Amino acid sequence: VQLQASGGGLVQAGGSLRLSCAASRSIFSTNVMGWYRQAPGKQRELVASINTAGITYYRTSVKGRFAISRDNATNTVNLQMNSLKPEDTAVYYCAARRFGVPSPDYWGQGTQVTVSS
Repeated sequence: VQLQASGGGLVQAGGSLRLSCAASRSIFSTNVMGWYRQAPGKQRELVASINTAGITYYRTSVKGRFAISRDNATNTVNLQMNSLKPEDTAVYYCAARRFGVPSPDYWGQGTQVTVSS
């Protein structure tokens, strides 16, 4: 398994969750790491990403609430999710893509995040 996601679960609105994704060193050191999510009946969307220089991207709806980080010592990318809202409910996927390429080459298994109102 090249990308192994963990975390997720059920939380009340306003709560927090932390997702982690362990990657193989070869993937982690050369790719933009990101978290995507897919809610029922909706398309998969990019939530946040971080490149090898630590530059981050967030979709507008999660700015100020989510924080993505990468741990170069453990080849792990984390997504800290605070002030969660019911609309954040989705299956979250860790992914890795090459710089300049729009679509990920590697996907982790999904992890369910459910936010109750």
